[in-house]
Amino acid sequence: MAAAAALSHLLLAPKPNPSPVLSSRAPALLPFARRRQRSATAITAAAAAASDLLTAAPSLKSRLADGQTLYGLFLLSFSPTLAELAALAGYDYVVVDMEHGPGGIPEALACLRALDAARTPAFIRLPEASPVWAKKALDLGPAGLMLPAIESPAAAAAAVSHCRYPPRGVRGAAHPIVRASAYGLDDSYLSRCEDDTLIICQVETTAGIAEVDAIAAVDGVDVVQMGPLDLSASMGYLWDPGNRKVRARLREAERKVLEARKKKVTASDGNVAYLGGFAMPNDPAEQLKLRGYHMVSGAVDIGMFRKAALEDVKRFKEAVMEIGEEEDEEDDEKNSKEDDGYWSE
Repeated sequence: MAAAAALSHLLLAPKPNPSPVLSSRAPALLPFARRRQRSATAITAAAAAASDLLTAAPSLKSRLADGQTLYGLFLLSFSPTLAELAALAGYDYVVVDMEHGPGGIPEALACLRALDAARTPAFIRLPEASPVWAKKALDLGPAGLMLPAIESPAAAAAAVSHCRYPPRGVRGAAHPIVRASAYGLDDSYLSRCEDDTLIICQVETTAGIAEVDAIAAVDGVDVVQMGPLDLSASMGYLWDPGNRKVRARLREAERKVLEARKKKVTASDGNVAYLGGFAMPNDPAEQLKLRGYHMVSGAVDIGMFRKAALEDVKRFKEAVMEIGEEEDEEDDEKNSKEDDGYWSE
């Protein structure tokens, strides 16, 4: 039996029932016997706690297969506190963003620990789709990886190979000592790690959009993630991501993936990835859900804090102005009365 399951797929179980309290009517035990009984009880309780502490969580793959729409948050701050708060708020997953966030592997590790403790799967978005970055990130034990700027089926196949051990891939092997295998304590890790790991390929350029159905069909690609902002840049609309031409290209890509998934459900053969996307001001998360997206990233922690901070400052400034205006009006009225009283004399 495995000593522990992979860390990104574990949940804290309910606390074990407390040991029964000895009746006060029980005959007194000799000191040595009492010590032995306490020791045995403590060992039993510890073993039960160790057994019940960690239980397997439903994988995101199984939840997607059940037809659930998953809702996630991007973490750019690399704050373990915000990661924990996002998990407690109820997000289905959190993406630790090493592509645009300031953190590296050590900072990502701290966030993964916070998310694991709060029972929420974590993905790591890599700076680039390379075997070195994939190896280092996978060894931390995330639920999966998001690989940016995938533009062809060949690039998608290469990205998948970065996440698999030989002979199916090129991932470097250090499984006896890395966090992903509970530092070698999880003897089932090798038998299931590739099936458990969710591989997300970002399609975010005109070249990628043109090949999106072929990319989605690559074996091992679990999710095709649309990238509207980079797509708008690649189409020459960096400052206008809501441009109708960008939206039309996105709709075309969505339709290809969703229609391919419908055919797969009917035919039950071949690989077709799920559809993932980023919410935008012109295309909110609720709309993506209604259009059939399977994974929706609705917010970024930095953006949420920025919005809350600006609204807070604005509310305070406006309140100060209102108070000041009221005081000015009261002073004017008082002065007017004093003036009237003076001249009436």
